[in-house]
Amino acid sequence: MRWMNSDELPLFRRAVPAETAPKSPPVGHSGESAQLGRGAQSPASISVSDLNRRVRGLLEAKLELIWVNGELSNVLRAASGHWYFVLKDDAAQVRCVMFRQRAQALAFKPENGLQVEVRALPSLYEPRGEFQLGVENMRRAGQGNLFEAFERLKAKLAAEGLFAPDRKRTLPTFARTLAIITSPQAAALRDVLTAIRRRAPFINVVIYPTAVQGASAPAEICAAIAAVSKRVAVDHPDALLICRGGGSAEDLWSFNDEAVARAIVAFQATTHIPVVSAVGHETDFTIADFVADLRAPTPTAGAELLTPDISQLRVDLASLRGSLSRAQSRLLAQCQQRIDFAARGLLAPGARLQLEASKLLRLRSRLKAALSTTQQQALLRCEQLRGRLLVHSPQQRLDREDRKLHDLHASLGRAIKGHLQSARRRVEADEQALNFLNPHQVLARGYAIVTKVDGSIVRQAANLAPTDALRIRVAEGELDATVTSVRARDA
Repeated sequence: MRWMNSDELPLFRRAVPAETAPKSPPVGHSGESAQLGRGAQSPASISVSDLNRRVRGLLEAKLELIWVNGELSNVLRAASGHWYFVLKDDAAQVRCVMFRQRAQALAFKPENGLQVEVRALPSLYEPRGEFQLGVENMRRAGQGNLFEAFERLKAKLAAEGLFAPDRKRTLPTFARTLAIITSPQAAALRDVLTAIRRRAPFINVVIYPTAVQGASAPAEICAAIAAVSKRVAVDHPDALLICRGGGSAEDLWSFNDEAVARAIVAFQATTHIPVVSAVGHETDFTIADFVADLRAPTPTAGAELLTPDISQLRVDLASLRGSLSRAQSRLLAQCQQRIDFAARGLLAPGARLQLEASKLLRLRSRLKAALSTTQQQALLRCEQLRGRLLVHSPQQRLDREDRKLHDLHASLGRAIKGHLQSARRRVEADEQALNFLNPHQVLARGYAIVTKVDGSIVRQAANLAPTDALRIRVAEGELDATVTSVRARDA
């Protein structure tokens, strides 16, 4: 690893401080002025609560969500998770509240003295009659302007074709030297060097120190890129890594500078060296990422993309060594076979005849064995066919059908016998049930059936009158009777 000293780098000229970004124009609103009409009679009075409720309704109905910028003051986070603070400028201030559900989405902690922009709904806190802003979103002041500037520059460079995929170069498979542009004090540099030492300690690293944030950073980054271009013939770098760690949008803004983007494009046009941009965290995107040949999500990932893993190289080398050894063994075996074949061609005629005679004996023995095997297989096949023929002969089929018929006859007899027994049992059960219902059986036990002369059965004594003629039927015979008195059964 080698550091570029000040004699090898062009002089870094301190950049002129950027002009203060114009503040967002004051947000105005149009509202209709409400006038209280006076009638002929004195109007009825309203309560303070009713008044505050009406004023709040007018404010929220007439004023929409607006962005307001100012300085945070009296910041307080309640136990409930709500944030209460004052937003002020040089001439005025307004109370604000941001409820817990909205505050949980903040990417930073509100503190006194921060310049912020809040998206809020003007309202009135009814219990105290205080005008306040209900904040739904908050961001650091200037981020909206930075994003707009980023999108404008991105669209401009994209229209020039600087992001086109056909401009991108592939990374080297085995890099020998890497040029790195970053800050010597950056933690990202330590991460990159650690990854290189772990994965490929044999790679030579040349570091071009530069500022990575601040007003002078874009000019220093451009100068470092130019220095790498001038020393290509000396250092012979295989790739250029531009990196820095994560931070806010303002911290990374140096890599969104148009001069830096065009310096990378000029470097790509004058050299064959691919450029890898590894700025910020995985969610951070800069203009340098788009113009570079490859964007790495983090500095460590950039180092890993540019360096082979030495442990994997050892595994691959061992695999290649094994493949080479096997290929060498196969080649030697083939050469030995060719030598043996050539040696057989150099035999004397007598030896050649003896060799061919021996070969003929081996072939005859193989033919005899093959014939014997074929004969045995043919005999086995014949036995199998004979067995199948016996199984399918007419007498065998008749015997099988006769046995089946005998079995069916026996099964039919058993089924008929069982059916008759079941029917007999059902008849006996029905006969017994009929006997239970036979009225003559009841009469035999001493009961009688009483009917009138017309044949209707007498069921209640109340239906009879004295002198009514009755006919009484018992088990053996009938009796004629006359009613003398009627007594109803006691309830």
